[in-house]
Amino acid sequence: MGGFFGVVSKGDCLSDLFYGTDYHSHLGNIRGGMLTFGHAGMRRIIHDISNEPFRSKFEEELHEFYGATSGIGCISDTGDQPVVIHSHLGTFAAVMVGAITNLEEIKKEAFRDPNTHFSEVLQEDVNPNEVIASIIASGKDIPDGIRKMHDHVHGGSCSMLLINRDGLYAIRDAMGRTPLVIGRKEDSYAAALEPCSLLNLNYEIVKELGPGEAVFLTPTKCKQVIPPRKTMKMCTFFWVYYGFPASTYEGQNVELVRYRCGKALAEADKKAHWKADVDAVAGVPDSGVGHALGYAQASKIPYSRPFMKYTPTWARSFIPRNQAHRAHVASMKLLPIEELIRGKNLLFCDDSIVRGTQLGNTFGRLSQRGVKDVHVRLACPPILFNCKYINFSRSNGLHGLAARRAIARVEGHTPFASSAEEDAWLNNVDITDYLNPKTEKYRRMVEEIRKEQNLSSLRFQTLDDLVKAIGVPKEMLCTYCWDGKDCCGCAKCKHSNKKGGRS
Repeated sequence: MGGFFGVVSKGDCLSDLFYGTDYHSHLGNIRGGMLTFGHAGMRRIIHDISNEPFRSKFEEELHEFYGATSGIGCISDTGDQPVVIHSHLGTFAAVMVGAITNLEEIKKEAFRDPNTHFSEVLQEDVNPNEVIASIIASGKDIPDGIRKMHDHVHGGSCSMLLINRDGLYAIRDAMGRTPLVIGRKEDSYAAALEPCSLLNLNYEIVKELGPGEAVFLTPTKCKQVIPPRKTMKMCTFFWVYYGFPASTYEGQNVELVRYRCGKALAEADKKAHWKADVDAVAGVPDSGVGHALGYAQASKIPYSRPFMKYTPTWARSFIPRNQAHRAHVASMKLLPIEELIRGKNLLFCDDSIVRGTQLGNTFGRLSQRGVKDVHVRLACPPILFNCKYINFSRSNGLHGLAARRAIARVEGHTPFASSAEEDAWLNNVDITDYLNPKTEKYRRMVEEIRKEQNLSSLRFQTLDDLVKAIGVPKEMLCTYCWDGKDCCGCAKCKHSNKKGGRS
């Protein structure tokens, strides 16, 4: 993922830019960058923030941005940002959030011209931000370049901030998969991915951009340069997991959505006549807490905190790309409270199961602390498809998904030695029945996951209940991770629930 923040002001904008960018730190921890225009010209600094927070990395260098009146900042989970482009449109800088699904196709098209080259390198490949910025630079003007960019990026997502000496362009991706809001205060405008980043900086949120919409900001005006498109497919995980609780997207606050998710889970247990001698409901910190509070309120079971998250230094455990590192982060950041665990029957709420390894490690430690029973309720359905659009589920193929492994066991499959062979087999399994919570195969899949995680009971949210809890029409949401039914927006897109979603 990642996040960004931009500001244009008549006066010094440095403090707003610095803190506004920092408020996106929960979305990434690989690179942090800031670029400003001002009395001292253009200044750019980029740092590795994998082992030290953004704020501490940049605090001692803020004097180098002295006199800044406009700027952009980025928390990135990929390569160096912002990138700077010199072109016939002049000098501009850009930051990007998203995933370019057809990046290889775009590169091949670019390299048909033997004079084309890209200087920014990301793991021995091109930096997607530079590639996308170069498409914009090929336009007759910046709005024309933005339209070309939207036309080139198929399937993925690409929200951007682009800045030059004239002002700041805020560009939401063509399908609206990631949010982008505009804030205003006297003599300043700001653009941010996370709406909550504007609150303590005294900006009033005046506009939430629509899918594909672009606006041009100066200190005194916000001008639409590209109107929104009709089709939106915002990532549902912003409410379930990604989003900070104080943020509101499409009129729906994250924390309140999570309460409603937890309430729906409790009501589903009641409807199923599920009974257990549960001593307390708990959330897996941080994102599981809101779901657990909603469950506790609806079920009248006391809320407890048997796990505490050590927040000062440990990042969100989905961010590291290496599985061993992810597991290490997950195990180190949660501290158990034995007095609230020993001899207890506990029900935990969490956002999701992707691979299952972190959840297994978390609950596996409970047995060492003397827990009696562990029941788990998850705020979303089983994840059956790897995210193609914003890189949420970073499993290395279908075999990495806990639900797909469970399906293989239900089908009586003997695993191949090769991951590629395993994925090829999984991709050809008809999963129609596994998508329907009312079928026997779905029940057996959930039971296999429960046994793998060594849980006393396990229940997933249904997709209908999740959509209802969010309060946004399903046709405006991306639900690809669960049902494979999302659309990239291109004319060639087709769906198939049987063998892996889009074809």
